[in-house]
Amino acid sequence: MRFSIRTVGAVAGVTALMALAACGGGGSSNPLDAAAGGDAGSVVVGSANFQENVLLGEIYAQAIEAKGVKVTRQFNIGAREIIYDQIKSGRISILPEYNGALLAYLDKDATATSTSEVNTALAVKLPAELELLNSAAAEDKDAVVVSSETAAKYKLKTLGDLGPVAKDLVLGGPPEFKTRNQGVVGLASAYGIQFKEFKSLDTAGPITVAALKKGDVQAANLFTTDPAVPENGFVVLEDPKNLFSSQNVTPLVNKAKVNDTVRGVLNALSAKLDTTTLAALDKKVQSDKQDVEAVAKAWLKEQGLV
Repeated sequence: MRFSIRTVGAVAGVTALMALAACGGGGSSNPLDAAAGGDAGSVVVGSANFQENVLLGEIYAQAIEAKGVKVTRQFNIGAREIIYDQIKSGRISILPEYNGALLAYLDKDATATSTSEVNTALAVKLPAELELLNSAAAEDKDAVVVSSETAAKYKLKTLGDLGPVAKDLVLGGPPEFKTRNQGVVGLASAYGIQFKEFKSLDTAGPITVAALKKGDVQAANLFTTDPAVPENGFVVLEDPKNLFSSQNVTPLVNKAKVNDTVRGVLNALSAKLDTTTLAALDKKVQSDKQDVEAVAKAWLKEQGLV
């Protein structure tokens, strides 16, 4: 969600991919080249290519700046498959992550579901360069969502209900959802769900929402804090097998690029953030079209963090 703040979705993802690929030679177009890593007195805060993650990145950045640390923002970079290598290498110092989704990325056979189980497993799986800080109570889970009409037509309440009818339905989501275990792969293995087709759209953004509203797709990957879900009467299908494990907002840092001041700021911030608050902040940015920096600043001030 950055570099023009609301440039989200498919176009932003493609732009990020092209930028990250354009390394080598003189005058690289890679946005990360301008601020590779940082030292104890300066950090690079990154984000993935969807609005909530950009908002969280801006919250992190402003809170850290309030402690006199220089911050470079590198937002809207792309999906985890792109951005993870950037923080591992130190070109990004800090990233707002979602613990269960990160664990699924690092360990396709992971079975942990609760916050504590997920974080314990992550402590083992993370490389030595990286450190997971305190998780917030706030969770934003991946979900498979359908319209109220589709839910009524097929009597859908849970992911298990999709099994017998998915062959007639088209699923939409970001390209990476097709190959993730917490995605199409896991839906097939855990629930036996085989969709008629998968359409690559944006990352829980306006393209996906529009496709679901118009019926171009009958099911979609959206996030549980997305204001578009209640606003459009979409139905989040229950996940009794916990395919989508705990996904608490959790700062991921490159150990060599942050100091204890930064760690303290991020842990204090996590202590203040719950799911209700996160959903309300998302609504201000996504539905009410308020400025991301202003929303971040107002919340931090309200919490006494700036």
